[in-house]
Amino acid sequence: MESCIIKSPLGFTKIIGNIDGISSVTVLNSEETITDVIPETLEDCATQLNEYFNGNRKNFSLKLNPEGTPFQKNVWLALQNIPYGKTVSYLELSKQLGDVKAIRAVANANGKNPIWIIVPCHRVIGSNGNLTGYAGGLHRKQWLLNHENPFKQQTLF
Repeated sequence: MESCIIKSPLGFTKIIGNIDGISSVTVLNSEETITDVIPETLEDCATQLNEYFNGNRKNFSLKLNPEGTPFQKNVWLALQNIPYGKTVSYLELSKQLGDVKAIRAVANANGKNPIWIIVPCHRVIGSNGNLTGYAGGLHRKQWLLNHENPFKQQTLF
């Protein structure tokens, strides 16, 4: 596995992967040394993440290779179908996966998503519309949802 660290508006971001695909993208809670030379296998991921943060990318086209159970991988695949700028509830996601009673298992798999932003777990919210847990912190989840909102609220004052 190769890795690199890039800077994003939300902090230092670590990318891990190899020729089989990206296995992890995480935001770090401490300052790290930014990678001077990004490994060739991770260049496209770093470029696409920068395009996303600059507002020039809404969809990612990367080969992904996360480690997880078949159930987790199924949830992570479903997350990739949530459109940019949209949200779904954990209940809606459970229904899409065919088992409304699996809501806790779906939420657990969502929380273990190893590929931040590209597999958009930040687009899943509570049934009441509230933000709920996010491994990167709720402030980052709110930032990402605001970043993706195509109809940003204009202030009147």
